[in-house]
Amino acid sequence: MKPIQQQTTQDIVYKQVLDAILNGAITRDEVFTEVQLAETLNTSRTPVRGALQTLVKEGLLVSIPRKGLTVRKISQEEQDEIFLLRSSIELEVMKKLTTTKVSKEGLMLLKHLILQQEEAMNNDDNIHFIDLDQEFHLTLTRLSNYKLMEQVLINLHNLTQLMGLKAVSRKGRMKEVLGEHRQIIHSIEEKNSESASKFILDHLSNSKSALNFEDR
Repeated sequence: MKPIQQQTTQDIVYKQVLDAILNGAITRDEVFTEVQLAETLNTSRTPVRGALQTLVKEGLLVSIPRKGLTVRKISQEEQDEIFLLRSSIELEVMKKLTTTKVSKEGLMLLKHLILQQEEAMNNDDNIHFIDLDQEFHLTLTRLSNYKLMEQVLINLHNLTQLMGLKAVSRKGRMKEVLGEHRQIIHSIEEKNSESASKFILDHLSNSKSALNFEDR
């Protein structure tokens, strides 16, 4: 039997800061220091330093010499590149899923994720909604057995999470996402490669449009 892992203070601080970044409590324009954060969280600097170092490595925070840290800003070029990667990968995933047998268990898992997303939407829980959204897309890739493609999507996790939260902040976008996910599942069940390809590309295009909505 494996020993139960205890959460360290650093783990707790990491989760607190991550949530603050994702829900906008730490804004993209804010510059803060390790000392300020330790005082805000009423904890020592050591776990804060470790948590911040992890978030810098993960690409969510950027260090500004002699000033402090700030939330990573994703440029338009980076956004375009991420959506290009995702479109290329997920289009191939759809082609594979509509030309091979997908288990009933796999389809049930996808449908269950949508139900969980709907619950998160009703609870106004944007962070959980996006976590489930990413799990939906990763599950599609796992079901297609494209392991290297899955790893690419995992590596993009933090950046796509930041982008996804911004996209679903547009009124009505979460409800649209649920409808688009249902279309994708239906096309897989129908083995309709043409529809599946269209639905996944439309879905990603709509997400990109929603992401840029507030910048217009």
